[in-house]
Amino acid sequence: MAASGTTPSDLGALTGRTFEAVLFDMDGTLLDSTPAVTRSWTRWAQEEGVDPALLLGRHGVPASGIVEAVMPERDAAARARALERINAIELSDTDGVVVLPGAVRALAALVQGARSAIVTSSTRPLALARIAAAELPAPSVVVTASDVRRGKPDPEPFVAAATALGVDPARCLVVEDAPAGLEAGRAAGCATLAVTTTHTRDELEDAPADAIVADLSAVVLSVDGAITLAAA
Repeated sequence: MAASGTTPSDLGALTGRTFEAVLFDMDGTLLDSTPAVTRSWTRWAQEEGVDPALLLGRHGVPASGIVEAVMPERDAAARARALERINAIELSDTDGVVVLPGAVRALAALVQGARSAIVTSSTRPLALARIAAAELPAPSVVVTASDVRRGKPDPEPFVAAATALGVDPARCLVVEDAPAGLEAGRAAGCATLAVTTTHTRDELEDAPADAIVADLSAVVLSVDGAITLAAA
């Protein structure tokens, strides 16, 4: 079960550290899109004759990577059509996409100096659709699966976001809900904070997270020259 709160000790290796930017995952970190994601992928699996069980454990991975993983026997043209179909299905369904606790406050705290970015495995059209549906005040830098060659768990998306902000990845904090995203953040050289919004604390214990909290309402981000993190 997700933790209901946090204490200073929960910040672990992040205690006392300072950062120049925070790179937020979107789905499961800033937004709850789980109902829409489940409906879309279930519909897609039924249409494509894919065993839904093959989709388990793939949260945080770009759709292209999921399609490749669950359709290894199909040729490139068939996988391309299948990818186009899931993209269309997801783009048409944003019902129930809402902002998660603490997300708006966290983003607002970092407006000064453009200190944040969204780094998502969604395509750009889908990311913008979900941001609009949830009325999330997104930062100016949004790195999507449309903007990189390799998605999470590859570090490229987080490196691209840090570059866009003009910050060394080693001076960035990544906030993620999925093991694939935490792995990508660590590989990019960033510090990592996990939230238990889609995975249990036990499931995240083996992920490369410097600290684990329930959600963004459990921490307070402040900017005074550098960015600091404290328990709420």
